[in-house]
Amino acid sequence: MSLLALIVDDEAPARAELRYLLERIGGVEVVGEAASVREALALAARVAYDVVFLDISMPDLTGMDAARELSTWPKSPAVVFVTAHDDHAIQAFTVDAIDYLLKPVSEERLARCVQRVLALRQGGDPRRTGGTELLKVPVSQDGETRLLDADDVLYVEADGDHCWVHVPGERLASQRSMRELEDALPATVFFRIHRSYLVNLRRVVALEAVAPGRSGVRLGDGTVLEVARRQTRALKQHLGLR
Repeated sequence: MSLLALIVDDEAPARAELRYLLERIGGVEVVGEAASVREALALAARVAYDVVFLDISMPDLTGMDAARELSTWPKSPAVVFVTAHDDHAIQAFTVDAIDYLLKPVSEERLARCVQRVLALRQGGDPRRTGGTELLKVPVSQDGETRLLDADDVLYVEADGDHCWVHVPGERLASQRSMRELEDALPATVFFRIHRSYLVNLRRVVALEAVAPGRSGVRLGDGTVLEVARRQTRALKQHLGLR
């Protein structure tokens, strides 16, 4: 069964690009397009859409206004924000958005979003796809809460009772403990290589010797992290190595 989708963006090229990507991914049938929030709400009142892909910055009413209105409907569609700006992420999740995509949207990222919407429509948890998956990782920065896409995390580092979330070029204070993050992030992607490190396996580019009898992982940014001896065999299995 395909998801019935509505694309809402005041720019026609942006709507066309998103439609093209969704057609390539499959599982989604775009049955409506709108250039304004008022037009989108009128369409949604007549068609039982499964998902609405919403731009945020539009003339007159914004995507946030549309999401708030849709959330009051008895059978509201899932809302996915598609925007060129990252400064509305926290606000987006206060209106129960399923995902927050930044333009230009990659096909891979959009495919993961579609899987989350499918999980929701099939009665599952939209935050979990193929595992116990966090959609966003909350961290603290300059007194504010910042929401990181889990895929952007390089690794998590334990520091006493607290932990740090490392992304390219930054180390940010986590709002969750190492144990909470380990339990919440997908085990097929994040692996505890050491009591101090939880690593995003998608970011691992090499497994190398760091000392006699000791192994380490090298990440795409050049960081090398030591692997505990008791975790080496399990890590190789996760990486598909013997």
